Amino acid sequence: MLGVLVNEKELKEIEYLIKREMDEILFDLRDERIDHIVKRSMRERYQILFSLFKRVAPPKECLKYMPAKKSTSRG
Repeated sequence: MLGVLVNEKELKEIEYLIKREMDEILFDLRDERIDHIVKRSMRERYQILFSLFKRVAPPKECLKYMPAKKSTSRG
């Protein structure tokens, strides 16, 4: 386990960067030209980013970026 000591300004910057990256992934996931294998990797990356985001963002912000439950049907 690692620890990081950051001030409030740095915390907001980390939150902003993670949100921006997650927004970009969400946008790209809607692109039909991207292969499903690449999208799977993007979803995995989103999960990692979201777990980091939960550590720095208020719960209300986390709800906005909560990943959708994986459906059992393919579409």
